[in-house]
Amino acid sequence: EGVEIELFDPESEDMIAFLNGCGVIIDAIFGIGLSRNVEGVWLEAVQCINRSPAPVVSADIPTGVEADTGRILGDAVKADVTVTFTLAKPGHFITPGAGMRGRLIVADIGIPRKLANRAGSNVTGITVNDLYIPQRESESYKWDYGRVLVIAGSVGYTGAPVMASKAALKTGSGLVFLAVPDAIYDICAVKSDEVMVVPYASSDEGLFSRRAIGALKEKMTGCDVCLLGPGLGRGAEITELVGELIRSSKTPLILDADGLNAVSLNINILRKASCPIIVTPHEREFIRMGGDLSGGRLAGALKFAAKYNCIVVLKGSGTITALPNGTAFVNTTGNPGMAKGGSGDILAGMIASLIGQKFPAAQAAAYGVFIHGLTGDICKKNLTEYAMTPTDMLDATAEAFRIITRK
Repeated sequence: EGVEIELFDPESEDMIAFLNGCGVIIDAIFGIGLSRNVEGVWLEAVQCINRSPAPVVSADIPTGVEADTGRILGDAVKADVTVTFTLAKPGHFITPGAGMRGRLIVADIGIPRKLANRAGSNVTGITVNDLYIPQRESESYKWDYGRVLVIAGSVGYTGAPVMASKAALKTGSGLVFLAVPDAIYDICAVKSDEVMVVPYASSDEGLFSRRAIGALKEKMTGCDVCLLGPGLGRGAEITELVGELIRSSKTPLILDADGLNAVSLNINILRKASCPIIVTPHEREFIRMGGDLSGGRLAGALKFAAKYNCIVVLKGSGTITALPNGTAFVNTTGNPGMAKGGSGDILAGMIASLIGQKFPAAQAAAYGVFIHGLTGDICKKNLTEYAMTPTDMLDATAEAFRIITRK
């Protein structure tokens, strides 16, 4: 009673004028079950809402965003605020749909928490309350917190190996070894005080030589985890080295950057691995590796993880950590200021560090992504998205751990 109902008519100038003059527009055209493209009069309604200067509040999820995947179904409402109920949905955090939600409010409508938790989902949005970082024992030694090996670098690419190894140390590793081609040993050693830099045979081009493979394999056996790829460069010897280390390793491997480029030339090598594998591609690298994003980021990451029995960290806004068992975690930290060279090297080092500290691989990946994004958010607050750098993110790691451990 007291509510006037009118049929939407996109041809009516009076209705368009009314929409443009509203104090607020509430978008509740479709529910969370929408899975087909918005078309016809519904599409025109979405477009009229987006053209209006009025603030928009979407109920549950903006019309046109697929709740389970974050896909845009033709077009979608650009909300200023989204009010959802009881639990957030994957589409609130997975791009591109996450970019349409505005500020997210999860409203309690009286459903008991225990019942809501039993509703279950294969996709979880990771927040600070989901992280558990144990307190360290007073009687501790450096060997208790992991031996991390970073195999990285080449002539012209000395920053990536140093940042990755420093990130592992900053995240809590007890011992970090940085294996580099001997052609860049002096540069990396000067930049590294706490990290132990070890030179290996290099080619005439300043990349790792195939002659280094045997010594690197031996070094890996004495470590708890290996990060392979930042700044490796490309070439036949690098492809051979990466393939041989994947085939022979019993140590968990994180493949990043040029490690992924080498794998993309023979993606089936992942099936021959006898150790846990985590791959950390951005979307272009993922497509180069044969990943399929036509059904959205979530579906593509889960499909790849199941096909190659690996953990996929698909980087980007709302980074997705996908497991072979069909479970996925969507990150809720991070910002565009992190889109700078070196940021991915830091993430890979953080994940490696957590695995070395005996976190399960899936947990290490999801936690590492969250902590990485949190350092970026700290830098955004203090330095702005424009002025922050990956080195600043390294410096913000301590504050990130303070936030996590004091919750």
